Amino acid sequence: MNRRSFLQAAAISAGTVTLPATSAQAATAQVTTAQAASALTTGREPKGTITDLGPASVASPLGNAEFVGDVLYLGSRGLSPNVVGAWDLAQDKVTAHFDIPTGVGIWAMCKVGTDVYVGTHTRSDLYKIDTLTGATTLLAQYSDDYIWTMAASPDGKVYLGTSQPGRVLEYDPATGATRDLGEPAPGEAYVRSIQADDTHVYAGVGTNAHLVAIDRRTGEKRDLLPAEVADRDWVSSMSISDTHVAGGMNSLAELLVLDKADPAAYKVVKATAPGEKYIVSVLIHDGWVYFAGRPSGTLYRYQIATGAYEVLGVPFPEAQTVRILEHGGRVYGVQEPGIFVYDPATGDLGYVSHVQKGFRAAPEEPMSVHCDGERVYVGGKGGCDLHDLATGEVTRLPIPGEPKTIMTAGGTTYLGVYTQAALYSHRAGDPEAKLLFRTGHSQDRPKDLVHDKLTGLIVMSTQPEPGHQNGALDVYDPRTGRVDTYRPVVERQTVFSLTARLGTVYLGTSTQEGLGAPPVTSTARLAAFDLRTRTVKWEIEPVAGAKAVTSLKHTALALYGITDAGVLFEYDLPRRKVTRTLKVCDRGGDLVLAGRHAYTGDEDAVYEIDLVKLTATKLVTGLASDWFGGGSRINIDPSRRALYALKGRNLIRVAL
Repeated sequence: MNRRSFLQAAAISAGTVTLPATSAQAATAQVTTAQAASALTTGREPKGTITDLGPASVASPLGNAEFVGDVLYLGSRGLSPNVVGAWDLAQDKVTAHFDIPTGVGIWAMCKVGTDVYVGTHTRSDLYKIDTLTGATTLLAQYSDDYIWTMAASPDGKVYLGTSQPGRVLEYDPATGATRDLGEPAPGEAYVRSIQADDTHVYAGVGTNAHLVAIDRRTGEKRDLLPAEVADRDWVSSMSISDTHVAGGMNSLAELLVLDKADPAAYKVVKATAPGEKYIVSVLIHDGWVYFAGRPSGTLYRYQIATGAYEVLGVPFPEAQTVRILEHGGRVYGVQEPGIFVYDPATGDLGYVSHVQKGFRAAPEEPMSVHCDGERVYVGGKGGCDLHDLATGEVTRLPIPGEPKTIMTAGGTTYLGVYTQAALYSHRAGDPEAKLLFRTGHSQDRPKDLVHDKLTGLIVMSTQPEPGHQNGALDVYDPRTGRVDTYRPVVERQTVFSLTARLGTVYLGTSTQEGLGAPPVTSTARLAAFDLRTRTVKWEIEPVAGAKAVTSLKHTALALYGITDAGVLFEYDLPRRKVTRTLKVCDRGGDLVLAGRHAYTGDEDAVYEIDLVKLTATKLVTGLASDWFGGGSRINIDPSRRALYALKGRNLIRVAL
């Protein structure tokens, strides 16, 4: 099945949802008699009226998988609840779902006998699915943010790699006890890959790469990583055999294969697809090491005995492979949008939609929201749901990655996508988005997008990869396709938010550089970047102690920003100073302007701010918005007559 046919089939099977423009379940805010009278004379809804537009983004992204017999157990990410779906290969359908009620997603799975173990993140809980009885049991809860990875030893112990900090835990199913094996590389934030044999646990560590062998009996630790690759970022994926360890390394897309008995006997294999950066999944099978790269999505293999190297193909362009497994002589690759199947005997490489097989699609935690006036884009894992405001129809725009920030200029919508800090464009009616560029420069998370009308330039700010320093600023010219990247812009900080006026881009920063790297500066800044000279003209600290300026907007005479702690500030452009501040809420999110008012939100409410009096009131409340990573997002219709936000995981329209 080719990629476009697969995308069309998957969209049909997931359900192209048609929702009424005004839901029968719409929640309408209470309004005063005066407001109601005003609505009758103006034809506008009373301010604060909420219209429920249905699930914001419906998806079924996968995080891991495990075989038990002829059944492939598939774990989801970002659903509520997350689920493990049982794809029975003999029946060729998903025959059961097992709810995993806690955690944002399932990154880690392994098996002991016929039991499947599931590790969640944020929060970090360990579950067991008894595949014989169908019982799902919560076994343990841990203080770590993430359970990234799990593996079972031959004698039935379960080993977990966590963050932060990066440590290794041993769970004994026989006793229910957990043993803490500590940090394999003290000070490092992540254990991202793990394997175990009769005598040792092998832990792959980042953000500075280590491959550590831990003696299961004594706890003694030994770093096996060769000096040749000691400066790499991660050992982020791993597989072992009786004789060898194979680890996938970032950020140069290298595979390390070393002999257990003689770690000095090793080979470093470079993935050859253009632009490849990560080896995201590894499997040793039948004398070969199968490994998958990103961002290309290429599947490779390397023969340990002969050094033969082969590029097997691209099952799904740019998709992340979260697990590679072997069953019945075939190699199965689990990706967010589906599963590829490679047959070494014939060389056939096919693709399967797990949704077509019956895997549950459900509302996910969205990541971004944007209205172009006719439709609302809601970014999630693997693309956007597009809500047509005239018809209520919802369609899926597939994008390899996670749209973190979205903006429309000149009839084109631009999407900043994680990973690779990529910029895509999309025009209404096109079935797919177009890749414009990837930032490079050790960047991975787009933070904001803005269009400067005077110069016609598009500007995107980005956060560096985990453990790296200094965010970047991309300046893109849509007329020529030229991209210029500036790093650092504000030294040892990430540019979090942007607004542009008359050839100047104003920058709001965050003290957080790459994730896992402790901040080295104490206070977020406000700065001005001249698009003609490409220099920072000035920078200040607008609010003492602020860790981030999460959103930034402007009028003709002032900049308005909101901090991570919910403090709004006004910066007078002619006088070049902060003139007023206001504590709006406890956590800053997006900020939008409409005339003399600004709007922002937290998880539960949308606030209206009178910019003349500098006072704030709650416009709507009781939202319990469920955004990915917490916090809140709002966006304003170009007409300035409505906001778009979340209530739970549903998209809502709030009348202005």
